[in-house]
Amino acid sequence: MPISSPLGRRQTVAALLTLTFVTGLVDAVSYLRLGQVFVANMTGNVVFLGFSADPRSGLSAAASVIAIAGFVLGAFAGGRAAHHLAARQPGSWLATAFTVEAVVIGAVAVLAGTGLLPYAGDGRFATIAILASALGVQNSTVRHLGAPDLTTTVLTLTLTGVAADSTLAGGPGSRPHRRLGSVAVMLAGAAAGAGILQLSPTAVIALAAILVAAVSLTFLTATRARASSAPTPAPARPAPIPAPAGRT
Repeated sequence: MPISSPLGRRQTVAALLTLTFVTGLVDAVSYLRLGQVFVANMTGNVVFLGFSADPRSGLSAAASVIAIAGFVLGAFAGGRAAHHLAARQPGSWLATAFTVEAVVIGAVAVLAGTGLLPYAGDGRFATIAILASALGVQNSTVRHLGAPDLTTTVLTLTLTGVAADSTLAGGPGSRPHRRLGSVAVMLAGAAAGAGILQLSPTAVIALAAILVAAVSLTFLTATRARASSAPTPAPARPAPIPAPAGRT
């Protein structure tokens, strides 16, 4: 069952578009520096895994399998958190999930910047797995949040909706701006990632961690504000003490 956001509609859309931008950033690093693999777009990895049957493709079956495995593990962890926390504390659940994602991506930036997590060779598989697990947490969390047309990763259905639901196709034309905005933000994130890669892939990952941390802080702030504005229940009055029974 989808969980309602503790933020207002516009704030929720802004937060999810920020996460969509992050997807473009990290997939730019993974595809362009980690060897033609995605850490967020699992559809691409499944296709790449099939393409790797051609030895001339230059694609690594191991990289695709590791990315899928890391993503599924992260999605499992995010799903467990959602099922246990979302119904009782939706704001805290979202803040916690995105904080975990930010910390994991930030750790990758630090470890990669110091050379402990490489971008090439067999060592890149660890980098792929950790980044994919972080994006798995993001995707499972957004899935439980249930914001229409804002999956932060998959754009195939988004583009399908833009065309199939348009008034030209005889549809209601619902939410075209949100859908097109999601596509534009993903494109912008990928372009920004590719551009910053010319300076440093670590800088791209660090930027992604900062943006996810900002989203987490937004949910945390909203949760605290809502808790502080909630009315304090009046203290219960003590039950009256019955008068002593008369003596006979």
